[in-house]
Amino acid sequence: MPVWQDDAAHSSALAQLRERIPASEAPDDQLVWFLRDRKLDVVEAEEKLRKTIEFRKEFRAETLTAGDVASEAATGKSYVHDKRDVFGRPVLIVVAARHEIGAAPIRDSQEYAVYLMERCVEQIEGAGTRGEAGRDAETVLGLFDLRNFSARRNGDIEFITFLVKLFFNIYPKRIGQVLLVDAPFVFKPVWAVIKPLLGKYSKLVRFVSADEVKREYFTPDTLPDILQ
Repeated sequence: MPVWQDDAAHSSALAQLRERIPASEAPDDQLVWFLRDRKLDVVEAEEKLRKTIEFRKEFRAETLTAGDVASEAATGKSYVHDKRDVFGRPVLIVVAARHEIGAAPIRDSQEYAVYLMERCVEQIEGAGTRGEAGRDAETVLGLFDLRNFSARRNGDIEFITFLVKLFFNIYPKRIGQVLLVDAPFVFKPVWAVIKPLLGKYSKLVRFVSADEVKREYFTPDTLPDILQ
C-alpha cells in the first residue's frame, strides 16, 4: 500500500472524495484508506467505498455486539487471537473443522465474520491508516487451521465465497497473509474452487505446517493455544 503523503495531490484527492461522500457515511481515515488502495483514483475509490458502505449497513458492521454473535463465538470456529504475530499483526484464527455446513444459518456465520474483521481493524487502526507505522502493522494475519478438515462437513463454498469478498473487497488490503495450516489431501478439490475466486490475491496464501507457523510467526509466549 502506498504511504499517504501530505502534499497537494493527496490533499486534492481527499477533498474530491469528501465532496462525493459525506462525513456521515465515512470518516476521513476510511477515505484515505480507499484512496491509498486505488492509488489516488478518486472515481475508483468512490465506487469501491460506496459498495463497502452499503455492505456495512446491510450487515450492521458498526453496531454488531458480542451478544449478537454469541452463538457463533461459542463454537470456537473463529476468533481474534489475544496476541500479535512476530510482525506485529493481529491474528484472525479460523478452525475449519468447527464450521459445519448447515449447523447454523449462513447469515449468522457471515455476521460473525464481519464482527471479527471489525475487531481486527480496531486493533490496527491505532497504527495509522496513512502508512506511518509500516505495512505489516496495518494488516491482519489470517490463520486457517485445516487439521481434521472434511470437504463434506466443512467445505462450505457459499461461505468461503463470502469470506473472499469480505477480506479483499470490503476490507481491501487489510489481510496481509493467509496461512493454510496442515491442509489434508481432501482439501485439494476445495482449493481448486477457491483459488480462482481469489485471483491475484492467491499470492497472499501460503500452505504451511503447524511447525512452520510456530517457528516463523510466533514466539512461545504468543503461540495460539490450538498450536501448542
